[in-house]
Amino acid sequence: MEKGVSLERALEIANQTPIERYQEILPLDQATGRILFDDLISLVDDPRFDNSAMDGWAVREADCQESGAVLRIVGTSQAGSAEVPLVGEGEACSIMTGAPIPEGANAIVMIEDSTTHDGSVTINGPARPGFIRKRGENLTEGERPLRSGNILTPSAISLAATMGHDTVSVVRPPSIAVIGVGDELTPPGEPLSENSIYESNTFGISSLVKKMGGTPRRSALIRDSIEDLRKALDEAAGSCDAIITSGGVSMGEWDIVRQIMEQEGDIRFWRIMMRPGGPPLFGYWKGTPLFGLPGNPVSSHVVFTVLVAPWMSKSMGSDEANGSSMANRVRVTMQEPLKGAPGKLCMRRISIRQEGNNLVASTSTHQGSGNIHSMVAHNGLSLLPPDTSCQKGDTIDALWLF
Repeated sequence: MEKGVSLERALEIANQTPIERYQEILPLDQATGRILFDDLISLVDDPRFDNSAMDGWAVREADCQESGAVLRIVGTSQAGSAEVPLVGEGEACSIMTGAPIPEGANAIVMIEDSTTHDGSVTINGPARPGFIRKRGENLTEGERPLRSGNILTPSAISLAATMGHDTVSVVRPPSIAVIGVGDELTPPGEPLSENSIYESNTFGISSLVKKMGGTPRRSALIRDSIEDLRKALDEAAGSCDAIITSGGVSMGEWDIVRQIMEQEGDIRFWRIMMRPGGPPLFGYWKGTPLFGLPGNPVSSHVVFTVLVAPWMSKSMGSDEANGSSMANRVRVTMQEPLKGAPGKLCMRRISIRQEGNNLVASTSTHQGSGNIHSMVAHNGLSLLPPDTSCQKGDTIDALWLF
């Protein structure tokens, strides 16, 4: 077991054991937001034939060198036309957007650059070869424009349909057990005792799992009982792809997640040199990957964002460029000083906004790791290196949260 690792080392260790990927086939109209399991190959050229980029006239460019040329109209080419007229010298064919280019034509005149009279058209503007969309200029048959690990955004869904696919092979959402631990916790909606608090972490973590494309399996709260925790972990390991616990990972007498993992599990690292969120652990319970997140709400959200989320994305076959994530790395100019942390990466909550051509950031609430409101009131996290603070006007790295 490694102790007190950097965030980079924690990711390296966790990524050594990704979730096993499984595929499922979905109709295209049910696949939005899902992750491609396999590369998607285009079944057709796009466009499938030379066609017009706008309504106008299909002409021979040589016939339109001078303004006022008069051409004989030989017919119309409509989108979906079964038959398309030929265009010879001194002739023009009316054409609609997306319609096939008639044989003999090599340019388009916009309809607003023309007038018609008694079966002829007068050309008052330029004939433009660039207004012809060439066969295969977007895609060629057999090309792989959508790759394994790509998120099926609305644009990607449209592209898949353009390529001829009505179903796609996607990654089955990993099933993630979410287990909260602590005697002091009470489910929301139930009466509170004198020294209890409402439990929030499993709700927040489950929401984060959903946002990353997983299926959370939130269990009933576990009291500070090794026996109850062992049973919950056994059930989770037998039915889920990974386990996330909340609370019980620090150094206290009742931090039973750490205790049971030390005695019966397989811990690969414990504690990360970061603030907030220093005490998490990662390991395996009966072969199932397990992340032990801190009990403070902000800490659990931050650790999920910078550790669990990228691990899930990589497990599902994505990378930083095309996968699901919780944030973008940006550069921001601070409008007030930020205090760093001795020996630790410091991720303070900040509000990021655009001002002119620059991103600026500020803070507005108490920064305590128990203050989940600070994650709502802000939309970013500072990335202050260990032993580093910043002054007003300094430009720093930050995470802009989605």
